Amino acid sequence: MFKALLVNKTDDAGYHCKLSELDEAQLPASGDVTVRVEWSTINYKDGLAITGKAPVVRSFPLVPGIDFAGVVTASDHPKWKAGDRVVLNGFGVGESHWGGLSQMARVKGDWLVALPDALSAREAMAIGTAGYTAMLCVMALQRHWDAAGVKPGSGEVLVTGAGGGVGGVAIALLAAMGHTVVASTGRLEESDYLKGLGATEVMDRAGLSAAGKPLQKERWIGVVDSVGSHTLANACASTRYGGAVAACGLAQGMDFPSSVAPFILRGVTLYGIDSVMAPLEKRQAAWQRLATDLDRGKLGAITKEVGLAEALTAAPDILAGKVRGRLVVNVNS
Repeated sequence: MFKALLVNKTDDAGYHCKLSELDEAQLPASGDVTVRVEWSTINYKDGLAITGKAPVVRSFPLVPGIDFAGVVTASDHPKWKAGDRVVLNGFGVGESHWGGLSQMARVKGDWLVALPDALSAREAMAIGTAGYTAMLCVMALQRHWDAAGVKPGSGEVLVTGAGGGVGGVAIALLAAMGHTVVASTGRLEESDYLKGLGATEVMDRAGLSAAGKPLQKERWIGVVDSVGSHTLANACASTRYGGAVAACGLAQGMDFPSSVAPFILRGVTLYGIDSVMAPLEKRQAAWQRLATDLDRGKLGAITKEVGLAEALTAAPDILAGKVRGRLVVNVNS
């Protein structure tokens, strides 16, 4: 028997999520690797799944949790054996396949990545899908800059949604590379925290979140955007000639009220960053970079720990933008 959060939808009780005790026989038969989960997280998508605020859960009953880190206990997959340390992000886990907010998981071995030796399971989930996504954004920008001959310190890099998990890790990574980082947030009271991560300036998100001109004063050599909508449009409009924007989120909205002007008049490149179905090679590269490039001290500053039951009450807070950084879940607490 093991404990897990379980989402269900019934005629009498409607949509609900509760802490449940389950039998290992209930784990999905479609998986070929069984994992003893040590740590998980609560991401924005998990908040939607737990509360039912959006239809991210596609089958019932289902264990939410889009990522986890743990140890293989049994495997029918040729790559994995009992005792292997693994991490998982995406592939519909926590949406259409039972996820990581649980003490046990059974998944497809092709979805797993070996946990780098330098990272503990807790550190991996302090990074989580948010930090892994931030690394994919930074890797895309770095490839762009390397091709263009852009050096660290040659201009400002904007990070939107800076108070969230993606934003916090992106700031830390970019600052460590020597870039001048400007953090955009709706919580200016967090300025000291963001500067502690490496931001040199903190700006009010209000300056980006309303409708703006198709072309604006050139400022950014690069942007990491987890917000979308007008924020992404304004970021593109103010990116310097030949610069790049890595878009990975839609906290403000899925719309993109922009024009082609930044792309055809300034040669701006917009990179779409998908963390859910990214190929294995890219995943492995991102996790290896995170293991070597991310300051563990700064990782600790953006992390708060909760237990499995506490995830139920934390979910509404992450949707309301009340959570700073990352929430790691000790599934055995």
